[in-house]
Amino acid sequence: MVDILHRIGVTSSPDAVYAALTTVEGLAGWWTRDTDGDPGVGGVIRFRFEPGGFDMKVLEARPAAHVVWEVVDGPEEWLGTRVRFELKEEDGFTIVLFRHEGWREPVEFMYHCSTKWATFLMSLKKLLETGSGDPAPQDVRISNWH
Repeated sequence: MVDILHRIGVTSSPDAVYAALTTVEGLAGWWTRDTDGDPGVGGVIRFRFEPGGFDMKVLEARPAAHVVWEVVDGPEEWLGTRVRFELKEEDGFTIVLFRHEGWREPVEFMYHCSTKWATFLMSLKKLLETGSGDPAPQDVRISNWH
């Protein structure tokens, strides 16, 4: 199994970052405007994009500390993978350690998703630091796959 890993620092509190990861409004502000569902533990959040979408079951959510989702619907490569956000404070930043874990193999779609995750994590940073992110459909188009 292989994982996508990223690290960003945000000049917002862990509580603010946590809210952006655990509310429909927060998620729609940085990942995709077309977000709905139940962001509570045990709930399913639906994220839709131009080429398709994903349904994530919320497995864990500990305030200002971490969030874990499991992909329950979407592209075959994503099914059963987990998306994890670990939060910690360091030198005036909230550090977000991101992991999209459990990929069976590093297929070309994983390369694409790694770059897209990076752009969306920068959108999260922008949302929290300026009040306005770049969620889909305003996100950075990186290739013919969007």
